[in-house]
Amino acid sequence: MPSVLIVDDEEAIRRLIRSTLEQAGYHVREAADGKAGLSHYRQSPADLVIMDILMPDQDGLESILTLRREFPEARIMAITGGSDMIGILNFLDVARMLGARRTLQKPFEMQQLLDAVQAEIAG
Repeated sequence: MPSVLIVDDEEAIRRLIRSTLEQAGYHVREAADGKAGLSHYRQSPADLVIMDILMPDQDGLESILTLRREFPEARIMAITGGSDMIGILNFLDVARMLGARRTLQKPFEMQQLLDAVQAEIAG
């Protein structure tokens, strides 16, 4: 059973994503911030990490950078509801540059998420 680690500071978002993925047959773990997410991944790597960008303590961009440095093979999908810009790039562009293989802008449909997760884990 493929495993997914959800890292998002919003409990309601984690719960919705978890429920959707578990119904589709995935084993799901959760973390409320980047530090906890990295700790979970170090203990037991997941097939895919769904990483929110805007979180307290350690944001998703820093967490993606750390994950890619420590685990170059890690598969990461970045998600965010933020539309702020860093220079001329938005957060999801920067996440891709740091190693996220897929990105989704919140709000997204659960079918979009399922399609992206399935495609990422398949290949």
